[in-house]
Amino acid sequence: LGLNKPLYEQYLLWVGRILQGDLGHTVRGNIPVADEIGARFPATIELSVAALFLATIVGVPLGIVSGIKRNSIIDTLTMFGALFGVSIPVFVLGLLLIFLIGVEWGWLPFVGRLSSGLAVERRTGLLVIDTLLSGNFAAFKDAIEHLVLPTITLATVSLAIIARITRSAMLEVLNQDYIRTARAKGLKARNVVMSHAFRNALLPIVTIIGLSLGRLLSGAVLTETIFSWPGVGKWLFDSIIARDYPIVQSITLIIALIFIAVNLAVDMLYAVIDPRIRY
Repeated sequence: LGLNKPLYEQYLLWVGRILQGDLGHTVRGNIPVADEIGARFPATIELSVAALFLATIVGVPLGIVSGIKRNSIIDTLTMFGALFGVSIPVFVLGLLLIFLIGVEWGWLPFVGRLSSGLAVERRTGLLVIDTLLSGNFAAFKDAIEHLVLPTITLATVSLAIIARITRSAMLEVLNQDYIRTARAKGLKARNVVMSHAFRNALLPIVTIIGLSLGRLLSGAVLTETIFSWPGVGKWLFDSIIARDYPIVQSITLIIALIFIAVNLAVDMLYAVIDPRIRY
């Protein structure tokens, strides 16, 4: 980048190369950063999407039930679990799962993405999809088993936040006049909750789910390191230790761009969810 030049010229040179798709070369091995990111990023995407899916399908129903049954034992247990999920550090939870489920009980594997001896033709880089495309169901089962523990570890914080936000949004909507009117008209409780309350509570829920994807991508560093998951998170951690700055810069930039794109997509989705919003 011309280290003998002024900082602003170095920055402009770096931006110019970024716009041309040149992310530079690694300090260790002089390998193109873009090639390495392309090889490792699918693993991070697979883990992050699985964690977001788990956080959504568990967190949203828990938040709905907790909002409907406010101050009940279910609500208390759900909010206590959400508080626990937000409070426990990722590396502590990951190590606990490894020790109990992986080592003591031996239920699930906890290292890497696939057991040694299993080979899968890489097409998308997403092992769960690649194993299905190749018809290798033994490898598919093995890939799912390797995915479980890191997914739970990464999803816990987002699950807790989604449950709390869903509960708050439902409580706010359930106190509105149109909900009382719908109940007074004799509509079934399920229709009132799903067709009227939940639909109008979707905006903050969709917002936090979108933000969670960016948080999961950036938060995968510790999870991938603990479980030896060969994604960009572990690569970023190793690069920070080795002071391989081109890798750190490139991964940070890509995660930031993904975060911006996800937020833009969420904003555009508002018009689909709420007919009052127009662009």
